[in-house]
Amino acid sequence: MVPGHETDRRRVGDVTGAVAAVLVVNYGSHELVAENLARTALPDGALVVVVDNLTTSAEREAMRSLAADRRWHLVEPESNLGFGAGMNAAAAAASRQGAEVFVLLNPDAHVEGDGIAHLAAAVEEDHDLMVAPLVLRPDGGHFSSEMELDLDRGSVRRVRDGARYARSATWLSGACLAVHCSLWERVGGFDDDYFLYWEDIDLSVRVAAAGGRLRVDPEVVAVHSAGGTQSPSDGDRAKSSVYYYYNVRNRLVFAAQHLDAATQRRWRRRSLPAAWSILLRGGRRQFLHPSRTFLPAARGTLSGLAYMRAARRARSRP
Repeated sequence: MVPGHETDRRRVGDVTGAVAAVLVVNYGSHELVAENLARTALPDGALVVVVDNLTTSAEREAMRSLAADRRWHLVEPESNLGFGAGMNAAAAAASRQGAEVFVLLNPDAHVEGDGIAHLAAAVEEDHDLMVAPLVLRPDGGHFSSEMELDLDRGSVRRVRDGARYARSATWLSGACLAVHCSLWERVGGFDDDYFLYWEDIDLSVRVAAAGGRLRVDPEVVAVHSAGGTQSPSDGDRAKSSVYYYYNVRNRLVFAAQHLDAATQRRWRRRSLPAAWSILLRGGRRQFLHPSRTFLPAARGTLSGLAYMRAARRARSRP
């Protein structure tokens, strides 16, 4: 049990009830975790659970020292679990500490004002709700709010002005989410198959399928330095090879898991233009480094297509 949190079950926002836990997955970025949690106000009695995905012994020691100083509960896997499995480990640890409300927060994000308390109170009041804040970039630009996936083509965009794809699914960014433990357990948390990226889209779709509701609270603001843990240092827009590989791959993983055969074929046919669209998120200057762009996108495409083939074979077995 984390010192100072052994017995009391205090008020979360304006709703009396569950202990809240802020869940963070770290990967080589303890300074970002320290900075952003210091800027995030926690409700009385809230826990902080950090999963330190293994990078180096120096990073592990730095996180141990930080967690001891800040009185966080630290989970130390012996490998890199990825974001989804890391969050699952954090939620399991928080549940063992008595938490019933989970607020998931990226290491490169912070929540302004008393936003954590508001998010926690919303899901304590409505156990079938998964809620996210309005997420902005440091310059005030939009990062995420209510988002939409085109189920016919696999494109994603922000929902606004009443415009919607013909067939779509709404989703909330995993940069910051609040969910009650009962809903989290009902859907099984994140799917480990994604490792990184698209796990929030998958979770949102499964929450809706399980009878849960998705909502963005525009009165709560999180600030996300997008790519703070996954961008190379030679360009503001450039993304990492990891970003390209998993975004390209996991688009196809999602299709294999959720879509009918005809729609999967359409997504497969669009694999190359979809990969190109994902690469363009980092700008054209980065194409001077094909080992960080074209090669991981190609590998991601091949891996995603292999996942789809394996899923088809598994479904065809008696």
